[in-house]
Amino acid sequence: MRFLTAGESHGPQLTIIIEGFPAGLEVKADAINEELRRRQGGYGRGRRMKIEKDTVQIVGGIRHGYTTGAPIALVIENKDWRNWTEIMGPDPIEDPSSVKKRVSRPRPGHADLNGAIKYGHRDMRDVLERSSARETAARVAVGTIAKLYLKAIGIEIAGRVVEICGAKDTSPLPESIEVIREKTEASEVRCLDQKAEEEMKKVIDEAKANGDSVGGVVETIVAGAPVGLGSHVHYDRKLDAKIAMAVMSINAFKGVEFGAGFEMASLPGSQVHDEIQWAEGQGYSRKTNRLGGFEGGMTTGMPIIVRGVMKPIPTLYKPLQSVDIQSKEPFSASIERTDNCAVPAASVVCEHMVAWELALAVKEKFGGDRMEEVIQAVKLHRERSVAF
Repeated sequence: MRFLTAGESHGPQLTIIIEGFPAGLEVKADAINEELRRRQGGYGRGRRMKIEKDTVQIVGGIRHGYTTGAPIALVIENKDWRNWTEIMGPDPIEDPSSVKKRVSRPRPGHADLNGAIKYGHRDMRDVLERSSARETAARVAVGTIAKLYLKAIGIEIAGRVVEICGAKDTSPLPESIEVIREKTEASEVRCLDQKAEEEMKKVIDEAKANGDSVGGVVETIVAGAPVGLGSHVHYDRKLDAKIAMAVMSINAFKGVEFGAGFEMASLPGSQVHDEIQWAEGQGYSRKTNRLGGFEGGMTTGMPIIVRGVMKPIPTLYKPLQSVDIQSKEPFSASIERTDNCAVPAASVVCEHMVAWELALAVKEKFGGDRMEEVIQAVKLHRERSVAF
């Protein structure tokens, strides 16, 4: 199972091809559109989120609301494309230096300079258009189908924001995924605690007033994952490692942890490892979940808890210093976008990247060309796990 995306931030569309989902999975455009709407929301977003309301077109692999087993093709149109046709068009031009909005000034914290050196671009728009977080809309579309696939076998996913620039939500997690969803969807910053929400909004407002930006920490919670997804036998089959890679691949993410995470460095083993218990009819479980649902690269059956650290958006109204690649003269970096906090949106993206990696692990373990085969295989595995 795999996916591929193509398209630029100001190009005509994002194009997605997904291969490997079994036949018979119910997928409706409305479900994808709702998740795309969630990605565009959140306190601290800029004007572009108001210009465009992302919607998906299903152009292959889904017929009458169900997957056929063929590759799935999706398109997310850029409704602002008409204003960028001259700048971003594919047709040859006589004088590349005459193109408007050429970029020769790399922005600190972006891919501009590294990509320009790597690919030999003198106009760094060829880098920044693809490296833009706009591409995460495609990942959310893919992750939505992964979520539907997982839900069909009893795996549910939710996300929240736990910190924005020092303002923290220390609320304990509700046991129900549905409660987490209800509370975070009612919050402009996707946190659980109303007091924490006000503190987070305050630091976002203060940063905006100062021409600055803020980052934070997001958390994805997965309930219902069966025991034994992933494997201990090779480094590249450990599921927590795969999830860590997927989370780190999200634009601006610079750290990942599971369960108690980096706090474990300051704790003795007796306060880290999860004691095992057994109950008739329920099988094995852990008394605590400090390891975040993983041992040896495999799921334990406990909820998966994974957090990602997002750095502050590097484009500021209080611009940082850089050097023009043409003149080599110093300058103050230009502004390409206006968000000063995208942490709530990043929480949504994180949910969907975790969902994708879990879907891969489910497909690897249980196979199946039809959804009923997958559902039956997972059901049998759960029964065997309880009886073990």
